[in-house]
Amino acid sequence: MPEGRDDDLVTEQEYLTALYERLDAMREYARTRLRTVLLEAGGTPQARSERESFTQLYSEDLAKYDAAEHGLCFGRIDLDPAQSEDASRYVGRLGILDEEHDYDPLLLDWRAPLARPFYLATTAMPEGVRRRRHIRSRNRRVTALHDEYLAVEALEAAGAAQPDEGVGGESALLAALNAARTGHMNDIVETIQGEQDAIIRSEHKSVLVVQGGPGTGKTAVALHRAAYLLYTYRQQLAKSGVLIIGPNATFLDYIGQVLPSLGETGVLLSTIGDLYPGVKAAREDSLRAGQLKGSLAILEVLKQAVRDRQEVPREPIRLRFDSYPVTLDRGIATKARGRARSSRRPHNLARPVFAASVIDALTEQLAATMGANLVGAESLLAPAELNDIRDEMRSDPEVQAAISRLWPILSPQEVLADLLAQPERLARVARTMPAADRAELHRQATGEFSAADAPLLDELAELLGVDDAEERERSRRRYRAKLEEAQDALDILAGSAPQDLEDELDPEILMAYDLIDAGQLAERQNVRTSQTTAERAAGDRTWTYGHVIVDEAQELSAMAWRMVMRRIPNRWITAVGDVAQTGDPAGASSWQEILEPYVARRWKLAELTVNYRTPAEIMAVAAGVLAAIDPAATVPRSIRATGVEPKAVRVASGELADAVGKAVAAETGPGTAAVIVPHALVGALPEPPRESVRVLTVAEVKGLEFDAVILVEPAAILDESPRGRNDLYVALTRATQRLTVLHSTDLPTELSTLAP
Repeated sequence: MPEGRDDDLVTEQEYLTALYERLDAMREYARTRLRTVLLEAGGTPQARSERESFTQLYSEDLAKYDAAEHGLCFGRIDLDPAQSEDASRYVGRLGILDEEHDYDPLLLDWRAPLARPFYLATTAMPEGVRRRRHIRSRNRRVTALHDEYLAVEALEAAGAAQPDEGVGGESALLAALNAARTGHMNDIVETIQGEQDAIIRSEHKSVLVVQGGPGTGKTAVALHRAAYLLYTYRQQLAKSGVLIIGPNATFLDYIGQVLPSLGETGVLLSTIGDLYPGVKAAREDSLRAGQLKGSLAILEVLKQAVRDRQEVPREPIRLRFDSYPVTLDRGIATKARGRARSSRRPHNLARPVFAASVIDALTEQLAATMGANLVGAESLLAPAELNDIRDEMRSDPEVQAAISRLWPILSPQEVLADLLAQPERLARVARTMPAADRAELHRQATGEFSAADAPLLDELAELLGVDDAEERERSRRRYRAKLEEAQDALDILAGSAPQDLEDELDPEILMAYDLIDAGQLAERQNVRTSQTTAERAAGDRTWTYGHVIVDEAQELSAMAWRMVMRRIPNRWITAVGDVAQTGDPAGASSWQEILEPYVARRWKLAELTVNYRTPAEIMAVAAGVLAAIDPAATVPRSIRATGVEPKAVRVASGELADAVGKAVAAETGPGTAAVIVPHALVGALPEPPRESVRVLTVAEVKGLEFDAVILVEPAAILDESPRGRNDLYVALTRATQRLTVLHSTDLPTELSTLAP
């Protein structure tokens, strides 16, 4: 279709202008209400709670309106009058109502059921749609129109030669696919295709696995599904939140603007390495160490590491209590340890059981000692006196120090750091592990952790438990102090009243204590912070989410899945990935193996089959690698070709850096480029002269896409990992336009179709 006749452009421009006027009015209303709420102070606890809710509501509204500023309205469907009362429906990033005409919809939120025909209607199944129009705009100005006629009579009336083919409008779709990349992911809300829409709106309430090859839009589908679920199940998910887990920080930055542009801001984005509160993954493990940490076999090692900290003394510990000698020997400690372990409580929560058993034994020992020194002492020590001795022992520093030495309060970070930094401790708790594997796990204690450590810390947190008795007591003391201060303030106010008023006790005169008591005054001194659901969830390890989306889910280890499942007890998960792209040795080789221990057969597989990103020329090269990974695998069908064949350039090993520099200099077109290298070459190549070009490893390009890719030494990528073919497949399929392969050694046989 041409870009639109002048009269159509004028009509759509007038409508778009009216929509932006309503958006501006909505924004100004939210801004005014937020300013009013922020200026309010005091009031009852209920009033303060309501203010916090309104503050969050108006803040989120403003963020939503700002995010919808670009591309507010992107579509229109004209309906068959015989099947619908609506002549036309406009579709956009959020819903806008006409307040002057019974709140009729001026703009439908793309997630609304009434907007769905925009994505699903075809010439075979028009669903009452006569024409679908894609509206492209920039800075509040309509720039182009693309029409599809889905009914023959509408086509004839328009005098068009033929309707566009394909669901969603290929003219609009191909324009979006061929556009240069910006370094951040764009949403696909304007061009969602039929198979994608079915997954986005799926009602499956257990684990939904979205399997798709490179370029099939898995990530985009996952993000749009998050926005759709938050829209459809707002009340259910607003309090519990949605967690999105990505493979690395680069990926999270890449997708960071998609959800705000879809009208959602309250989603927590995290990697597995950063999912444990207070810990940021800063170390990098060897492939073997990561594989060992990701295996379920590490569970027994962690359990033994905790038990190893529950000690009995080799030599008796001699103490003095109230000038009497007492001895904490191996027998007392062994008996106390047995009782604490039999309680089946986590380590820190079992410590009071251990301490009570030790104190009971020392109290009996003390009573026997006093009985030997004083005639009739046994009769003098009544049960109440024995209880007093126990109470005093609980607060005795020397006794408590001895108990803490044998059964210390531990943190997950402390246990894991000590375990990996002390070879003798690791050998003691992992006796069946080969010495070479223990050596892979050993590292110097620096206080830093790796991404593979996060699930281990989470597991240790379960084994240790949190003993918050002291914190609760501190909170009680702080509240009692505030209560006393509040009462003192009220007493001062009462004491400052004129004496004649106190004498007369005039009931008509209101005093401070008539309006508020000490408890209410103390409550008003509590400082409250306004946090979003995502912010509260990020700092709480025990937070449970309403829905979890896992991108590049095939990369998660068995231990990482345990960590994820703790955060989603309802098991409502969307997992997107491709097992043919699994690069982590601890990652998944099949969905069934990973999921059935948690949900049995209640998981559902949905497949994406169309490759929107990778041109057919590049996919033809990658197909050879996929065949070597899995001969039965189906190559996703590329929707487009660029006419640019991938090329291989062989250079001398000493000239590789210069060749990379020349290849980067040759990439002068718009968009982004990546130089993908094996780990051995990280830091060995010159820094690209432009910000739009980055040097990355395969692990760092997971889930990303670039206009051009320069792949360096594919044979080295193949050899450096047990899943080198999977890594090579990922590297080959990141480009949307051009692929260049630089190599100083022979190309792998899997790339035999690559032309020199």
